Amino acid sequence: MSSVAATRLRKGNLIKHNNELCRIVETQHVTPGNLRGFVRAKMRKVKDGIMFEHRFRSEDMVERATLDEREMQYLYKDDDDYYFMDTSSYEQVHISSEALGDSVNYLKPEMTIQVEFYGTEPVGIELPQTVDLKVLDTVPGIKGATASAQVKPATLETGLVVQVPPFVNPGDSIRVNTETGEYLSRA
Repeated sequence: MSSVAATRLRKGNLIKHNNELCRIVETQHVTPGNLRGFVRAKMRKVKDGIMFEHRFRSEDMVERATLDEREMQYLYKDDDDYYFMDTSSYEQVHISSEALGDSVNYLKPEMTIQVEFYGTEPVGIELPQTVDLKVLDTVPGIKGATASAQVKPATLETGLVVQVPPFVNPGDSIRVNTETGEYLSRA
């Protein structure tokens, strides 16, 4: 286990809190007037999914959970679960969409990614920096439009909606940043 300052907690981090594994859902750094600052963290217990809030003092050290990563291939989605296969042992695991959060917007079948394990339990995934996704639907581009500040919404193959330049059309593949969800370029 490694420790980090409470001010460095980010959405998606896994920490040990009161001897339970918790995922950070949201953090807010609060500095009330002339009082000491604190970090308000909304967390979800990995074991039972219960959400709760906790206030950390800015100077508190928080125990980050040490995770093992294994290379796995994304297979398919079934109801609320996403299934992955270990590329070396062919063992299959599933992770709930709730545990994956926004990551589900970037998953394509047969994609190879890093799955994070805490002990023997899969608890999350590490996405590549960018993912190439196909545009399913978008409004037609405006003739003669320059690629200046004009953007339009486009629905991608995973259901994700991103803002794209006017020259992007249905059927195009585009590169998307998995951290910000922003269009980067045509793929």
